[in-house]
Parts: sequence; C-alpha cells; structure tokens
Amino acid sequence: MEVGRLPISATLRGKLISAGYTTLSSLASVSPSDLARELEISNNEAFEVLKFASHGSRLDRPDGSGAIVNGAETAWDMLHKEQLLPRITTSCADLDNLLGGGINSSEVTEIGGVPGIGKTQLGIQLAVNVQIPGAFGGLGGKAVYIDTEGSFMVERAVQIAEACIEDMTDYSVLVKKNATPHQVQIQPKDILENIFYFRVCSYTEQIALVNYLDKFITEHKDVKVIIVDSVTFHFRQNFDDLALRTRLLSEMALKLMKLAKKFNSAVVLLNQVTTKFAEGSFQLTLALGDSWSHSCTNRIILYWNGDERYAYLEKSPSLRSASAPYSVTCRGIRNSTSSNKRTKMI
Repeated sequence: MEVGRLPISATLRGKLISAGYTTLSSLASVSPSDLARELEISNNEAFEVLKFASHGSRLDRPDGSGAIVNGAETAWDMLHKEQLLPRITTSCADLDNLLGGGINSSEVTEIGGVPGIGKTQLGIQLAVNVQIPGAFGGLGGKAVYIDTEGSFMVERAVQIAEACIEDMTDYSVLVKKNATPHQVQIQPKDILENIFYFRVCSYTEQIALVNYLDKFITEHKDVKVIIVDSVTFHFRQNFDDLALRTRLLSEMALKLMKLAKKFNSAVVLLNQVTTKFAEGSFQLTLALGDSWSHSCTNRIILYWNGDERYAYLEKSPSLRSASAPYSVTCRGIRNSTSSNKRTKMI
C-alpha cells in the first residue's frame, strides 16, 4: 500500500513523498520524533501518520499480522518461464542478437550513454515496436512513456511508426509465397494512441507517477513496456542530502521491479553519463553511482567507436558481455551500415 492512500491531508502526503516515504513499509521503522523533525511537522501529526500507516499495513496482510510469504516455485519452473518470456525487438538484428532476441519482459533494463548517442531514439522505437501484433512476432501491447527532460518528439514517433508498418507489410508479402499473408490493418494514428505519454517536471512528480502506475496499468490493459527518459534528470539537481536521494531511488527502483513482474512488462530506464576518478584518471560512467547499478536486471551502455554507434551489454543474468553496432536512421534504429556487422565478443 502506498502513502497516497492514507487518510491524511494532501500536504502531509506531499511531504512524505518528497522525503522518500512512498510506501507503508518505508515508515515501519521510523519514530514519531524522527518523522516530525524530518517533515517539519508536530509530534502529534507524526504520531497520527504512523498510526494510520500501521493500521494500513495490517489491512494489507491476510491474517492482520506478519509478512506475506508467497509459495515457492522450482528452479525448473523458473527456467521454463524465462524461456517463454516475450521480447521486444529493437529493429536492429545485431542488437537483438546481443540481447538474446530483444528487450526482455518482466525485467528492468537500463540503457545509458552520452548525449546524441540515440537513447531517446531507442526509447521511441521500443514504444512503437511493442505494438507489433502477435501475427508478426510482436507483443501487441501498449507503451507508457515517462519524459523527464522534454526530449520526446511526436513527429519522430510518427516516422518510426510509419516505417514499422512498412516493415510489417514487407514481411506479409515475403510470407505470401508459402502461406496466407497477414493483413496489416494498423495505421500510424493507432500506434500513437497506444503510447501513453507523461511529462514530469520534478522528482516528486516522478515518484508520484511511478506509484500511480499500478492503478493506471490495471485500468489500461496490455501495457507491455514502461520507458523512463531519463530516470536520472531530476535526481542530479538540488540534492544536498545524498542519503535521501539514495532512499528515494531505491524505493522507486523497487516499485518498478514489482510493476515489471506483476504486469509481465518490460521496464526500460534511460540514463545519463557522468565522470568518476578511477585508476588515476577521469572516466565516463553511468550516473547515480554504483549502488544504482544493482537496481536493474540488464545494463546496456551505448558508445561511439569512431563514427559508428555501438551497444555494450555490461550486465545480464544469462548473457555474456558483448558489443554490437547499430545505426539511427530516418526509419529508426536499424543495423549498422558498416561492412563489419559481426558481434564482437569480449
């Protein structure tokens, strides 16, 4: 249960979310005096908040006390489920091969890189490709696009949608020789209507939206990808209290993981880069620090190799690290134009 459902004033709810208390479990070990001091409220108000939170936690539990423990599943069942997980194509064969077939559902994938490398382009491509019907090897789903920087371009989404429809038409003609062709009945307008766009302008809005997504996806069926572009932006500004930032990010990451599992959706977090001093020199690394890297299942770093774009799979529970080239074209993400398209294993 989230703090947004507590029977308290909107002002108190806003203060709780801003301080990083987004779920009832985050309030479980806080004393009234500490909460009052942190939120700058009276001890009586803090006591009332914790009383409501305690009551709400008991309501969430089947027997009114103790933790909820789900039944165990065998490792064999887990392997079977993992093999059946649908993937979202990136429209780049080399990149799909690198990722074992595409972006995995039910997992959190972080994609980071320098400005201009194509992070937003890839995000828009995934928001379109998740809608490819099952008859064409897709998921037939919808997308949630959370824009923190104002970088989403609807004109670009139209271009990529039109190219996606053309690719499906070409596929239909290709299989016509040996089977009944699939009719492409999707229009660019249909694709745009299935991208739910949210513009957030502060970290409190971002946290509140992530907490709201459970309800939103329950009401809007078939959302199969959640894209945050970028997860970093609002958390790199005006944060003197790094402990607070870490707590806010951890709470948000846990919520996104739960959403991925609950709705069998892919969560894609686009990230910026920063510099850190290591081995006697400054090096580029993804933002938010080392602790944040544990918040994702897969981690992909986009980089330049001369004039060519490359994707490096830095972290995956089942795939080995490797690099693959890709291009950003007028049609979206595609195979590299370079003659050397072979994936380079590390």
